[in-house]
Amino acid sequence: MLENPRSPRVRAVAKLSKRSARAETASFLLEGPQSVGEALAYRPDTIVDLFATPSALEKHGELRTTAADVGVEITYVTEAVLEAMADTVTPQGVVAVARQFPTSVRDVFGSAPRLVAICEEVRDPGNLGTIIRAADAVGADAVVLTGRTVDPFHPKVVRATTGSLFHVPLSLGGDLAEVIDRARAGGLQVIAADVKGDDLLAARAAGELARPTAWLFGNEARGLSDEAFALADGALRLPIYGQAESLNLATAASVCLYESAFAHRS
Repeated sequence: MLENPRSPRVRAVAKLSKRSARAETASFLLEGPQSVGEALAYRPDTIVDLFATPSALEKHGELRTTAADVGVEITYVTEAVLEAMADTVTPQGVVAVARQFPTSVRDVFGSAPRLVAICEEVRDPGNLGTIIRAADAVGADAVVLTGRTVDPFHPKVVRATTGSLFHVPLSLGGDLAEVIDRARAGGLQVIAADVKGDDLLAARAAGELARPTAWLFGNEARGLSDEAFALADGALRLPIYGQAESLNLATAASVCLYESAFAHRS
C-alpha cells in the first residue's frame, strides 16, 4: 500500500499534468475506470504503472480481472495518495501512467485510409478530445495534429476522449503542407471545414463525400489561416437554419466526419 502523498513516486505521477514532464518522460496520466479500462483492453503494452484505492477496485472489480489477464500489476494507494496524483478535483479512485504512442504521418497515409481528421491549431483540450472521440465513433482511420494544436496527452484531452485515444491512430507535430501532400499521395481529397466554403448539402447530393477524405479543421476562434485554407482541395460549410451565430468546433467536426461516414457506407 502506497501511503505517503509526498513520496517521490507520487510526485512523479502528479507532474504529468505538466507538458514538460510528459515530454521528458514520453508518458502521460490516465484517470478513471473508463480510460484505464480501455487502455487495459486495447493497449496494455503502454501501461507503466496502475494505481487504485481498495474501494475503487471493490466497485470496479473488472479492472482487477483485466489487469491480471494482461499482466499489469496494481499498486494499492490511499485516498490521499490518489488525490495527490490526480489532475481532477474529484478523482474516481483509479490512476495510471502510460507511454505515449504516436503514429507517424507516413504510416497514417501509407495504409490506404478512407477517412482522416486533420486538426490545425486546435487549442481547446475539450474540443480536441471530442474530435478524437467522434473520429473513433465514425470509424475514421486516424487523427493528425498539425501546427500548434494542443498536446493530445494533456489530461483534459485524455479525459474528453473517454478512452477513444486508445482506438484511433494519432499523429502529431507534422507540418500542414507536408501532411496534405501525403494525404493526396495516399488518394484522399482534402476538404476544409470553413464558413467560406460551399454548401455541404450540395456536395452530399453530388456524391463528393463518398470519396476518401481528409477533413481539415482549424482554430476555434480564427478558423483556418488563408495559407492553410489555400492548401485544401476544397471547402465546405455546414448550413445553419436557426439563429445561432456559429457551431462549436467539435460539434461541426463531428457532423462533417459523420457525413463522410454515411456516404462511405451508403
